[in-house]
Amino acid sequence: MTSDLGRVVMVVPTYNEADNLEWIVGRLRAVQPTVDVLVVDDGSPDGTGEVADRLAGADPAVHVLHRHAKAGLGAAYLAGFAWALAAGYDVIGEMDADGSHQPEQLDRLLTALDDADLVIGSRWVPGGSVVNWPWRRELLSRGGNLYVRLLLGIDVRDATAGFRLFRRSALEKIDLSSVQSTGYVFQTDLVTRCLRAGLVVREVPIEFVERVRGDSKMSGAVATESLRRITRWGLRERRDQVRRAARREGRRS
Repeated sequence: MTSDLGRVVMVVPTYNEADNLEWIVGRLRAVQPTVDVLVVDDGSPDGTGEVADRLAGADPAVHVLHRHAKAGLGAAYLAGFAWALAAGYDVIGEMDADGSHQPEQLDRLLTALDDADLVIGSRWVPGGSVVNWPWRRELLSRGGNLYVRLLLGIDVRDATAGFRLFRRSALEKIDLSSVQSTGYVFQTDLVTRCLRAGLVVREVPIEFVERVRGDSKMSGAVATESLRRITRWGLRERRDQVRRAARREGRRS
């Protein structure tokens, strides 16, 4: 599968994931031996960076990008994307280090990329599911994604999902240099940019599994702040759409 797509790398951002990193990278390399891994560590004080260096030293397909501060999920991905584009990869993916995104399901995304520019592993399409989530968290995620669809006018069921594959051409077309979102709103930002650019976005069902080791970076406060940021960004985006439509109408008259 990956031979048809070219060179593939999964970008894995980490902060205090020393208990999970070797486990998840090992699973990924076992089921997708032709897929490379880039660990982007934001200066984890628990030694995650050292674990990543050890893995890279033992496997030439594993690479590490060390950052010196915890600057947000989006910032880590932007750094990883820049590295991967410079290294000449044809497909650049995202996945969490905590096991919530199962490497054994990556083949679903790779298959769907045959006729897409961006593929999202979705919890909220038919066949998708979550494991070990309290009902409040599921309600928050479902409601948040419904809010995103209504606010931004996009037909994506899981715009906040972080298990993804981008074609190189998609990342080049959406102008990453202009992306300013650094937190969890980053995921929504990029899928919206792809849709606005006329790119093909597909969703495939996955089983999302809540972490069993380490502390989750997502909390009610983080989710609420993400929705606030999405609201501000979405309202600005809708305002700009109206202005662009008015300019087009003015040119016709």
